[in-house]
Amino acid sequence: MLAYTIRRLLRMIPTLIVISILSFVIIQLPPGDFFDSLQAQLAESDSKADQEAFTALREQYHLDQPLWKQYLYWVGGCIQGDFGYSFEWRRPVSELIAERLGLTFIMSFGSLLFMWFLAIPIGIYSARNRLSPGDYLLTFLAFIGLCVPGFVIALIAMYVSVFWFGGSAGGLFSPEYLYAPWSLARIWDLLQHLWVPVLVIGAAGTATMMRLMRTSMLDVLGEPYITTARAKGLAERWVIYKYAVRVAINPMISILGMQIPQLVSGSIIVAIVLGLPTTGPLFYRALETQDMYLAGTFLMLLAVLLLLGNLLADILLAWADPRIRLD
Repeated sequence: MLAYTIRRLLRMIPTLIVISILSFVIIQLPPGDFFDSLQAQLAESDSKADQEAFTALREQYHLDQPLWKQYLYWVGGCIQGDFGYSFEWRRPVSELIAERLGLTFIMSFGSLLFMWFLAIPIGIYSARNRLSPGDYLLTFLAFIGLCVPGFVIALIAMYVSVFWFGGSAGGLFSPEYLYAPWSLARIWDLLQHLWVPVLVIGAAGTATMMRLMRTSMLDVLGEPYITTARAKGLAERWVIYKYAVRVAINPMISILGMQIPQLVSGSIIVAIVLGLPTTGPLFYRALETQDMYLAGTFLMLLAVLLLLGNLLADILLAWADPRIRLD
């Protein structure tokens, strides 16, 4: 297992190099840069823009250099832990991401637990009771979860939170705890607000995973070894959870690697609607303003999470299914 993990980690290096090049090129595709956008905004507001100041800023951040030199400056800094400077926020990129990454991981982990603990039992029930009224009802609800946009669910959840439970209309903290130091009271306030984004972001994922689990269970329940286990007189619960679920859960583990970066980036529109202080709105703003170092670091972070998530999924698959070997 250790040798396999080391090999996979070493193989990630050339992949990350290619991803960094593509990310940097894609970010540079729109015409101009951040300072061009800022100059245009100042011109629209009839404000004076000092051309010499903008030229000096471009030289300071190497934006006057060829594209390949800009890439080398950025990658060289990333290797040393310096991910660049955010032009709009006027702060180091590492500080901006660190501020929001913790809350993003908490919300993503909660959404992931919500999806798995809800989708797996429902998928098992639907497969065992195929074409029953309960199966039809759950399938209908799953299709609603797939079809309704996330921001609509966010608006409904905000209405329910405010008018049914007397909660806030968005965000993860009450105004008095927004900038307060961490304490038990602030953690409790976070938990009181956390259920809304967890429910909204996890809704579509739960519907997808429920359908996946149901389909996988139906395939496994028709296998000969399940029929043999039942013929031996094993209890139905033992057949389902010992033999069927252990194999049927494999596709869900496989998509775990893709779910992690999706949850960390978050549903950007949902995060904007709910006013969440997570990485999604910050990433969207960086792309909108061509804040190249901030946007590029986000893309690299998502790439790293995708690769690590796939590695974790492969290890969990080998642990869950004894037929799978890592060698």
